[in-house]
Amino acid sequence: MTITVDHRPAAPSGPPKLDREQLRRAQQDTLDTPRMKYSLLAKMMFKPVDLMYGKKGSYTKFAMLEIIARVPYQAWERMGYWAVHRHAGRSALAKRVFERIVEARADQDNEQWHLLIMQDLVQRTGQRQNWLLHKAAPWVIAFFYYHVSWVLFLARPDWSYRLNAEFEDHAEHEYMTFVAENPDLDFVPDPGTYAAEYGRYRSVADLLRQIGHDERTHKLDSLESMREPRVR
Repeated sequence: MTITVDHRPAAPSGPPKLDREQLRRAQQDTLDTPRMKYSLLAKMMFKPVDLMYGKKGSYTKFAMLEIIARVPYQAWERMGYWAVHRHAGRSALAKRVFERIVEARADQDNEQWHLLIMQDLVQRTGQRQNWLLHKAAPWVIAFFYYHVSWVLFLARPDWSYRLNAEFEDHAEHEYMTFVAENPDLDFVPDPGTYAAEYGRYRSVADLLRQIGHDERTHKLDSLESMREPRVR
């Protein structure tokens, strides 16, 4: 017997792709906007990163941050599957929960592209990485962040969304500030290694501006989710 599926949840399209002028305006908007007031938990993640990798941005630091950036979306996906199982008898609610899972998975994919792009730039610029700082440490911090994210989500989902918004706000400002402090990047062509999947930009500066804008979109999505943190 052949089964025809008329409708299935569409994967979110992800953050919008901006043209060159929009990217420049987005960067200036970020630089003109004060950072969020970070919680103690957020500061507990940011401080060690600055101590180990320096306060200023770098491709190696950004690669490390992108390893961590996927974590809350993975935690939310895990909690979503648990909720789907729990509410299996309420199909409408289970469907809404599954839509949240699809969104979390799409955000993970977006952060994964950021990581691949950063790793490519690290290799192209010949920046050195060592096992302790660039392999072990990121996974230790990610392990901590993952468990904090899902425990917070279990207790108070809005706290988990807020923590992610703070992390994304930090990443947004880090990327945009890095581009502002390195104007020569406007003259470095985008290598386009992942152009088919992520888009091709005129310069590495524009590529980083797009990533920074993606982080802003994730931040705004998390702040919006705080308004209705539990699926009903």
